[in-house]
Amino acid sequence: MNTSRSHLCRRLIGPRLAGHGVIAILALALSACGFHLRDAMMLPPDLGPVRVVAADPYSPLAESLAEALERAGATPAPENAGNEVATLQVVSERFADTEISVDQFGRAQEFTLRYAVVFTLRRGGNAGDIVPKQAIELARDYVSSPVDSLGKNSERELLAREMRREMTQSIMRRIDAASRKPKG
Repeated sequence: MNTSRSHLCRRLIGPRLAGHGVIAILALALSACGFHLRDAMMLPPDLGPVRVVAADPYSPLAESLAEALERAGATPAPENAGNEVATLQVVSERFADTEISVDQFGRAQEFTLRYAVVFTLRRGGNAGDIVPKQAIELARDYVSSPVDSLGKNSERELLAREMRREMTQSIMRRIDAASRKPKG
């Protein structure tokens, strides 16, 4: 007898009931494990307009953070705004490659790409920090053929873009956590 369980189940229960049964079991399993959707990003209610500042005026991370803040409901600060607006300052951002393995000829084959960012979020008018200065570091390993330098560069760039996206999410989660912290 070469019938599969699902085929047998469908024959005994019926195709509609089998599909609904699977959905019900999955929903029950998800609710039993404690799964729940994440709440929406929360910004401090008294934040006001926000300016994103970075040492590099063309920083892709700064642009990504500005877009993420707008999606979260923050108002972008006008360009001529002074110290009265909140400021998300990217103090430093740096990528670094470290060799982690070499081939039989002594050429590097595996690397660790590290991405470190130091940032702070200050209230407008020098009213204090919402998120004090802190650092986040991400690291990813990648393999690179010593003879294919074009492939190495494109893989590294792809990995760097992905790490910037992850860094944006990490910074936004820290802002969210600081906004949810009870004042006291």
